[in-house]
Amino acid sequence: MKTRITELFGIEHPLLCPGMTYVANADLVAATSNAGGLGILAIGHLTPAQTLDEIRRVKSLTDKPFGIGCALLMPGARENLEVALAEQVPVVNFSLGSGADVCERVHAYGGKVIATVVSAKHALSAQKAGVDALLVTGHEAAAHGGSVTSLVLIPAIRQVTNLPIVAAGGFGSGAGLVAALSLGADAVAMGTRWAATQESPVHQTTKSMIVDKQVEETIYNANFDSMPCRVMATPNAKKVTAKKLSLWRAVWRALQAARDTRRPVGSLIRDVFKMGFAQTLKVTFFGASILSIKRATIEGDHQRGVQLIGQVQGLVSDVPTVASLTQRIMHEAEIALQSLPRSEQPQEAALAQ
Repeated sequence: MKTRITELFGIEHPLLCPGMTYVANADLVAATSNAGGLGILAIGHLTPAQTLDEIRRVKSLTDKPFGIGCALLMPGARENLEVALAEQVPVVNFSLGSGADVCERVHAYGGKVIATVVSAKHALSAQKAGVDALLVTGHEAAAHGGSVTSLVLIPAIRQVTNLPIVAAGGFGSGAGLVAALSLGADAVAMGTRWAATQESPVHQTTKSMIVDKQVEETIYNANFDSMPCRVMATPNAKKVTAKKLSLWRAVWRALQAARDTRRPVGSLIRDVFKMGFAQTLKVTFFGASILSIKRATIEGDHQRGVQLIGQVQGLVSDVPTVASLTQRIMHEAEIALQSLPRSEQPQEAALAQ
């Protein structure tokens, strides 16, 4: 299936594994790229040395295009980004910040840039910065999706820009891919679906919970890390998100997370306080959530941890390999296309096999 995204990134299928914290590691990213999609490596929770190791591991596992995901606002992000730029990673996906300098430096070595956005305003700012594509994150998505559902957000952003769009939030099947193309997207990112694969580092307990949970069993509010965030509904998650986290508890947890991820606390504090009070608060609360995410995602500890998850968890019924899942999704997409009336087939010219 050819779309503007497959042509832009030189991939076979319009499918992306987004840069999910603790989930999108080298093995999952390489498996996605080897299967014909585009894997995005999560580096926000890593040190620069770990980032270098993970990037080089991806390169050892695949010769296909891949990318890294970087939240520019977060402490240590620029250091990790420098590693990725030095390694000339083919695709850089940034969020939470202005990316004009990122675009200039990535384009200098022939790479491509994706900006993650949740509104038309963000999309236009990213376009002005010079990005090559947009990852549009709807309300249904895990973690920090927008306030507008994908069904409305994708066409709203398509109205204001002609940039290629990767749709995220609510997509987990071939029918979802076809729906996204119908709305004006050129590919989909399926984070929750890719988290429940054999190559994913997500703990088996958590994978089983993803399979068992229904679409409505998520929680969406700003109490987890100060930004509106979607997590799996569990007894601990309900407790954690029932009220706002106090500033002092957030600072304590953020410092614990810094130690756990082996980041120098002093340098992190200096980076954070360069941002101003409002941004400092936001980053502190986000940092306080990191350990909780790791406990649920990697350790399978849902007594203390909280799992970021999308509503599409209710459509996940098994834990296949990335390769078999990719083939299944593309087969489902073919069936979905064939079931549509001829006059209603989306982007017909772009979908030539």
